[in-house]
Amino acid sequence: MSALVSHGAFGTGIGSMPGEDLETSLKVVLDALAHDRGLPFLPELPARGVASGMVGRTLALIEGIGVDLQPAGWRLTDAAGVDQRRARSRLDQDLDVLEEQTQGYDGAFKVQVTGPWTLAATAEKPRGDKVVSDHGARRDLAQALAEGVRGHVRDVRRRLDDRGETSRLVVQVDEPALAAVLGGGVRTASGFGRHRTVHPPEASEQLGWVLAAITDEGAEPWVHSCAPGVPLDLLRGAGARGLAVDLDVLDAAAHNALAEALEAGDRVVLGAVSSLDDAALTDTAVVERVLRWLDMVGLDPETVGPLLAVSPGCGMAGATSAWAARALALSRVSATNLP
Repeated sequence: MSALVSHGAFGTGIGSMPGEDLETSLKVVLDALAHDRGLPFLPELPARGVASGMVGRTLALIEGIGVDLQPAGWRLTDAAGVDQRRARSRLDQDLDVLEEQTQGYDGAFKVQVTGPWTLAATAEKPRGDKVVSDHGARRDLAQALAEGVRGHVRDVRRRLDDRGETSRLVVQVDEPALAAVLGGGVRTASGFGRHRTVHPPEASEQLGWVLAAITDEGAEPWVHSCAPGVPLDLLRGAGARGLAVDLDVLDAAAHNALAEALEAGDRVVLGAVSSLDDAALTDTAVVERVLRWLDMVGLDPETVGPLLAVSPGCGMAGATSAWAARALALSRVSATNLP
């Protein structure tokens, strides 16, 4: 696997940030992470409105399926609605800012998209209820997402002046609802019932379409979820070459799966920094936490270091701007202090 950073563990962030100004937020990210042992990313700013959140931004990528915003949330339509067009316009503007702010930067970079199962658990069919309730609808949405992601990767590469000689673009697929989809935990529109469980083979196949599209375009596919109970083996089987998790919610099976991923040469992003304000947290405490985890799973930090990243546990939309900047800096500094 190609090196995203020069050597050793590195620091990064998950995606969402506080505030409403992308230029300011991206500068914070670049100041903290656009250095050796850092992986900067394109922030998501939910405070700007639903079109700028993780779901709205990803629905802006989809071609061939229209969506619009209803009182209950995003709903599939026959043609792109005004809210989808606005989301596309906002994303184009964000990529313009990315292109401007990264002039002269030639390191690795990360963007995020919402995964097919979280989209299916969030968006509704034209006549109501979640897309996840209909086999054909969720298949069509996943396929449309895969094609939309292909175009997005090409667009981001162009903005970064990345001609693909090396794999330095990461696409993180966010799947916070996957565990609920697999466990029959997605509520129906009435709120009184739950949708049927989606079986792992189907979940893996449709997630795999998106991850394969990322790989085909020469980028590195990661999957992130800070929800408990996510089957990490399923993510790897679907094609994820990086797993981003929150250390606070892992069970024994997840610890073992992460160790196996590192031993197999895949990346692991450990969410070891608080996503919300924690004035007492130091880089020494973060390093000790990561080393304790490596010792628990029986791995040598010097051996797996280049595959390991440190990040906040989840997105930071609910943090103060000052903490968001500090948390990203802590992530990178802690990574540099690992053996």
